Amino acid sequence: MGVVVGESPMADPAYDVIVIGAGVVGSLVARALSRYRLRILLIEKESDVGTQASAGHASIVHAGYDPVPGSLKATLNVAANRMWDTLAGELGFTYDRCGDYVVAVGQGEVAALDALLERGRRNGVPGLAIISGEEMRRREPKVTPHVSGALYAPTGGICSPFDVTVAAAENAVMNGVTLMLETAFEDFVQKDGRIVAVRTNRGTFGCRWAVNAAGLYADQVMHCAGVRPGFVITPRRGEYVVLDRAEFRLGSVLFPVPTPVSKGIVVMKTTHGNVILGPTAREVVERESPAVTRSGLAEVWQGAAKLIPDVAPRHAIATFAGLRAAGNAHCLTPGVDYGHDFIVEIPDEVRGFVNLGGIESPGLTSAPAIAERVVELLRDAGEPLQERRDWNPIRPARLHFRDLDQEGRARLVAQDPRYGRVVCRCETVMEGDIVAEIHAPIPARTYDALKRRTWLGTGRCQGAFDTPRVVELLAAELGMSPFAVSKKGPGSELLARRTKQVED
Repeated sequence: MGVVVGESPMADPAYDVIVIGAGVVGSLVARALSRYRLRILLIEKESDVGTQASAGHASIVHAGYDPVPGSLKATLNVAANRMWDTLAGELGFTYDRCGDYVVAVGQGEVAALDALLERGRRNGVPGLAIISGEEMRRREPKVTPHVSGALYAPTGGICSPFDVTVAAAENAVMNGVTLMLETAFEDFVQKDGRIVAVRTNRGTFGCRWAVNAAGLYADQVMHCAGVRPGFVITPRRGEYVVLDRAEFRLGSVLFPVPTPVSKGIVVMKTTHGNVILGPTAREVVERESPAVTRSGLAEVWQGAAKLIPDVAPRHAIATFAGLRAAGNAHCLTPGVDYGHDFIVEIPDEVRGFVNLGGIESPGLTSAPAIAERVVELLRDAGEPLQERRDWNPIRPARLHFRDLDQEGRARLVAQDPRYGRVVCRCETVMEGDIVAEIHAPIPARTYDALKRRTWLGTGRCQGAFDTPRVVELLAAELGMSPFAVSKKGPGSELLARRTKQVED
């Protein structure tokens, strides 16, 4: 079936595996399972993949010195870190193993570096070293003059979380996985202690296995299965500031010395060239549409200035907030402590269920190893996993005009004149770039979907120049009315009426 959105589901559907949630974990799980002779359905309640926790992420691939030794977080973090170069090569997304630094400010923080170094070595993180404040200033001239030392982790890296998610989901679709968007999980159908179907807002789908990769809603999904009834996810909001790359550049990823609840305000370069500041870490009630706050942004600026004194609000071009599926420390069952670790299991309470919960940081980093762990769990449970000879791990990267040299750009325009028409001036996004994403294996059908894939609208003008043209292109390419074109799906339509149209 490929990608299904805005249509009625097929009659009498049946699958071997249904994956609930198309964030980075769910998409990588679906891709890993597509290697085997299985009928797989990946469902997502939003209008695109990777729009929830995976979209509001700091983009860091952690080295693994932070998790508690012996925890599942530590094991999967370090194992997955080694997988990222291969994963990026297969899926065609940008990955920069640039290393990162934990920066101590003042002599009082130096002892914390020794503790992190020891923890990292116990976790098996290679190459860790403590450098002097003088060496840190030499490597990153913008760092505070009060730096007293730093822990250097050469295996740390950066990526674009959405690029990873869409690449994994596209490769899964290319290998036969059915992706259904705007398809919200509602409940399970159980028979004789086994899950036999998943009920959604668009119909009931039979299955032999259901995988809970619902992120912020993973607790609700596992409760429907009768698993861990006291486990509750309390979302943790992280607020960020994006700096104009024409005004402020950085060559590093800089962490402060961490606190018991957060890795602190990070100042980091990104794969797009911008510098990002954040995130905060505040527990909230809402699980949708997180908003930035005055106090949160003040905390971001204060934390960033501790590491990089020259950073200033005049450099900012955007703010955003994301929610993380934290809360594994919260349990409503007296006498039960679920700890702060990942949940990756096939529980005893019900058959046919793979439960993934509490996938907070380092969840992005660990996602490739979590996907492989799901395969191992199914194999250990007796699932006959027969490899497909035609499975293709390669998802070719799409060319983007701005990334080519002059000769490459000329060839692209000669092949398709649409690559000669500018739509977004700030980020050099061409009409050809946009049309390619609209007709990709997972089509970009909204403004935000195109924004995440091409980076249009993220520059200094924040979409003021490109939006009318993008609306026109989406309407023409998808055969829809301009009034149906939305920012992020139904209910967020961009146009209400024609200019100067008199309303009754």
